[in-house]
Amino acid sequence: MQEPSAHVAKEPRPSFLKGLLFLIVIAISLAGLAAFVLSQRSSEGPLVINEAPTPLGVDVIEARLQASLDLDEKFSGLVSAKRTSQLGFQSGGRIAALRADIGDRVEQGQSLAVLDTRALRSQLASAEAQVDEAIAAHSLAVSTVERQQALLEKGHVSQQRVDEAAAQATTAQARINAARAQAEALRVQIDLSQISAPFAGVITERMFDEGAIAAPGAPVFELVETGALEARIGLPSALAAELEPGETYTLTVDRGPVEAELRSVTGVINAGQRTVASVFEILDPEAVSVGAVVRMNMTRQVNEPGLWVPVTALSEGQRGLWSIYIARKDDDTWTVRPGLVEVIQSEGDQAFVRGAVSDGDLIIIDGLQRITPGQEVRPRLDQTANAADEG
Repeated sequence: MQEPSAHVAKEPRPSFLKGLLFLIVIAISLAGLAAFVLSQRSSEGPLVINEAPTPLGVDVIEARLQASLDLDEKFSGLVSAKRTSQLGFQSGGRIAALRADIGDRVEQGQSLAVLDTRALRSQLASAEAQVDEAIAAHSLAVSTVERQQALLEKGHVSQQRVDEAAAQATTAQARINAARAQAEALRVQIDLSQISAPFAGVITERMFDEGAIAAPGAPVFELVETGALEARIGLPSALAAELEPGETYTLTVDRGPVEAELRSVTGVINAGQRTVASVFEILDPEAVSVGAVVRMNMTRQVNEPGLWVPVTALSEGQRGLWSIYIARKDDDTWTVRPGLVEVIQSEGDQAFVRGAVSDGDLIIIDGLQRITPGQEVRPRLDQTANAADEG
């Protein structure tokens, strides 16, 4: 039998016409997509824009310069005692008794502490005995002189014997003086073995307890005078020159107003704070405590033109200055121009500035983050801000 021949099926190949049709469909689809995207980006059609951008609307106020400004300024200082002393023993020794403690009010001359003086008192007793001995020797020497003088008149002794007796009497007197001086020195040491208050005040520190050995001059107590208080306040030299020593001024503490008399103005400018120290004596020490903060209100006049602006109109500049933006008209357009100013005083949401501002300038007061120098804007006069400025 004859075997059937094998038949291999072949896949049809796309014709040239079908490929061309496919490419045309793809091109039309891409063109439609591009047209749709362009139409979404511009409501007027293609991306070709022939009109200029609309200027940005900004709120402005009209600059109204003042010839000067009266500044109410506050200056502060501390209340301190006129005298403060750290008290100690002149000579060292064991502390026998402490008669005051922290917070105690003491009077002038009051005994505060004493050392153990038993050894000194024994030496004083010995010195006083030496004085008595020297007095007795001197009395005998004087009697001897008198007897020798009587014998000389009768011719029984020579002048030499009289002179020797007189010299012995003089020596005995010198010994009396030396013994008395030694005893007095011991009395002084005993007296200095106690601490007495040099003035009335309050004990603020106690550094030792009974039984401790205090070195010579070591502070045992700190005494602060409470009957005489003063306040030192640093003022600018121009304001300090307006004060008159001897006049009474009203200062302020947490408790309220306090009257104080100006004692002196040092006239020396503090290099760090650039101020002059003014010393006031508190007239009523009971009305304030040592260490309290005291304040003084004074008015200072700034004789330079400036104006009040909202703080929202300021942006931080360089070297301690601030920047403002001014809308100025060039032909028919308004553009942004920057200017540097110095802040003199700030009160709440307003600041008084001086610098590159002229009367009548339109100052942009809001939205500074959206504008740049040279940008075209459309100013809108803020009536509220101008009304507040007039008030």
